[in-house]
Amino acid sequence: MRVFDRAAVRRHRVRAAGRFADHDFLFAEVAERLADRLDDVRRDFATVLDLGARGGVMARALAARPASPLVVHADLAAELVRGLPRAVVADPEALPFAGGFDLVVSCLDLHWVNDLPGALVQIRRALQPDGLFLAALLGGETLVELREAWLAAESEIEGGAGPRVSPFADVRDAGALLQRAGFALPVVDSDRLTATYPDALALMRELRGMGEANAVAGRRPAFTRRDTLLRAAAIYGERFAAADGRVPATFQVLTLTAWAPHAAQQKPLRPGSAAARLAAALGVEEQGAGDAALRAPRGSD
Repeated sequence: MRVFDRAAVRRHRVRAAGRFADHDFLFAEVAERLADRLDDVRRDFATVLDLGARGGVMARALAARPASPLVVHADLAAELVRGLPRAVVADPEALPFAGGFDLVVSCLDLHWVNDLPGALVQIRRALQPDGLFLAALLGGETLVELREAWLAAESEIEGGAGPRVSPFADVRDAGALLQRAGFALPVVDSDRLTATYPDALALMRELRGMGEANAVAGRRPAFTRRDTLLRAAAIYGERFAAADGRVPATFQVLTLTAWAPHAAQQKPLRPGSAAARLAAALGVEEQGAGDAALRAPRGSD
């Protein structure tokens, strides 16, 4: 399935590389949050693959920790790893690695992958047994305001709407994909970050500066009409602006944590094999589902 134009993704990153540091606030914030997660893991990681390096934003967050590991920086665009040590131009859909890493970390990169299940399998294979995969990618609630404004403006002016904001995974999908890729102990959680801008046009410039402009394969080939652009910006302000006139932009961040399988890892118990009952641990009387229904107050649902 070809959801994204990967050549366009690369072009957008190349175009943004020169001034990416002026627009990397979201990446820096998420990188710090990922690094904080590592503080909760009681082990050292000697070799790390930084997948989607974006100028080293994740590596800088890792370097601030007590034990700085050996980091290999990989990105789809050479311009975003230029000057970094141990830099590799690599596509997550075709990784040139087979084992050797204690940790693979990816900061806001994998939401542009067409074959996410295949990329996750390759990431697992790049890890040592019992190696950790830690990633953040944008989820389905990202830029809901912008999506709504574009849909309304194009429908009003052009009689129909094209895809303007990427389709993103949700929490349940991400967890299922980790299991499908053969990871052990997968955990997925979600957080929402909100940034504000003077207007919708400022937000669009920011996305362009991030290298996150529209790269959906089915996007309209023609340039955006000026009247449609201005109408989308106006609708955005009308529907979402705060009292001070600034507009919000929502970014849903999914954090994925999983491990490459290893024989020493914890295994779930067989259903029905528990040695103690939950009711005993809680100090309450155990009731069957039927008993609870019979004892419900009269008139309750």
